[in-house]
Amino acid sequence: QVQLVESGGGLVQAGDALRLSCAGSGRTFRNYAMGWFRQAPGKEREFVAAIKWSGTMTYYADSVKGRFTISRDNAKNTVYLQMNSLKPEDTAVYYCAADSSDIVSARIDEYDYWGQGTQVTVSS
Repeated sequence: QVQLVESGGGLVQAGDALRLSCAGSGRTFRNYAMGWFRQAPGKEREFVAAIKWSGTMTYYADSVKGRFTISRDNAKNTVYLQMNSLKPEDTAVYYCAADSSDIVSARIDEYDYWGQGTQVTVSS
């Protein structure tokens, strides 16, 4: 079993930056791909970014490409999402997720474990 806990969310202004963290416990992240998703009020959960266990492959949604960076520290069982140049439309609850098949995917059903989420609010 894997437990995921997100942190780092908050209220910021447009143009600001935030770094989200997702700490895993319960078992090693070895061979797990990790993803970040988000869900805005009244909208479906959507893919943001994903990273392979080795860190050698990443994948981003077009809406965040060039602004967000996903990374991981496997020694710390932690994955990060650096978010720069934030926009009001980035406002959402952000979730991290773990995929035991180590596939860098945008598909929600690919992921086996999910965190509880952290709120990010960007004011204009």
